[in-house]
Amino acid sequence: MHPKLEITPQTALIDVPRRIALQGLAAGQPVTLQTRTLRGPQVEWSSKARFIADAEGCVDLTRDAPVSGSYSGVSAMGLVWSQVQHPEDASHDPFAQEPSAALTTEVRALLEDGQVLTGHFVQELAAAGVTRREVRDDGLSAVLFTPATPGPHPVVMVLNGSGGGINEPRAALYASRGYAALAVGYFKCPGRSDYISDTHLEYFETALQWIHRELQPRDGFVALSGQSRGGELVLLLGSLFPDMVKAVIGYVPSAFVHCAQNACDPAIGREGPAWIFRGQPIADIWTHNRTATWEPWDNGPEPRRHTAAMLSALQDPDAVERARIRVERIDGPVMLLSATDDGSWPSSLYGKMVKDHLAANRHPFPVEHHDWEGGGHAILFPYVPTTHLFYAHPVSKRLSTSGGTPAVNALANEQSWIAVQAFLARATAAQAERAKARS
Repeated sequence: MHPKLEITPQTALIDVPRRIALQGLAAGQPVTLQTRTLRGPQVEWSSKARFIADAEGCVDLTRDAPVSGSYSGVSAMGLVWSQVQHPEDASHDPFAQEPSAALTTEVRALLEDGQVLTGHFVQELAAAGVTRREVRDDGLSAVLFTPATPGPHPVVMVLNGSGGGINEPRAALYASRGYAALAVGYFKCPGRSDYISDTHLEYFETALQWIHRELQPRDGFVALSGQSRGGELVLLLGSLFPDMVKAVIGYVPSAFVHCAQNACDPAIGREGPAWIFRGQPIADIWTHNRTATWEPWDNGPEPRRHTAAMLSALQDPDAVERARIRVERIDGPVMLLSATDDGSWPSSLYGKMVKDHLAANRHPFPVEHHDWEGGGHAILFPYVPTTHLFYAHPVSKRLSTSGGTPAVNALANEQSWIAVQAFLARATAAQAERAKARS
């Protein structure tokens, strides 16, 4: 039997794990597997690992750990999440140059006799029939992804964090799993400011009104999904517009309103407001805070942790209460996704605070808090590289970390998406029952 490389399924959505296996080797024969993927602006990401064939001459990444290489332990998609970019200071974007486009990963198996077996697999973000449409109505800067199935559909509004832009990959995947998804940009996107400073929340109110008017969500169900500053934002919007929001998903969110921080307009400064509502800045945890200091972030040991500064602000109970997001006003279930080694802010603690506050207020809807031990801030997406843990601040050039390890962050990426899908399935079913009871 000749050696054979098998990859199944070869083409599927990005959230589908693949089986990479070799057959026809000699018992105990070593083999090196290499991968290569072009991501972002055509930046090469690669990985490699060495395996030993079993007594039947097989290697199967769903059961076999490498003896050396880019990752350790058994992980079917270890060759993906352990990829690193070349050069190291190139773009860290894990998706394609066109954000919702498919990613193709080349796989090579190098045998000791010089034979090279080749294969590939394709990770799609948009399922067959999913449509993409740019939305500029009512001053919005957004992209709508619509499922291939007949509507009306439940809707998810997707918001990015302090990196700004429009999160097309996540919206495309939501649509591929049956939800109309509107990815809304609020800075660093067409027609919007380059900075988070002084973002008017009426903009999101307009987006929600557009969703209800134009998409007519099934059973009136609209969920908000946001990460980091977007995680803070979705909790805030859910509390301000409960009549238009029926579920909230916060990836590494905050329990409090924060100032503009490092995404600020330099002319205003990092302690200036991020959010404006009805003409007034929303009180943030840094305003009139007697204990808050940037010192641990500005001058702490490298790699710096933004979390250290955030923790200093929590020592002033009056400032904490002023800035607390009134999550008890949310009219639906809440999901919180966090990690204990978050280097950007203490999302694990924030998530616990939100959950405890909802419990104290006898929130009448389910509340889930998933917290990954040893994970970092980048709980993002299933089966993408997780090796980018450190970054140079764009101004100071000082080294900072988002926390976690590649292996734990990869696990959080995989498990969080499974949990989110289950959460949304339960939330939409419950909303259907509410709608039926009202009719």
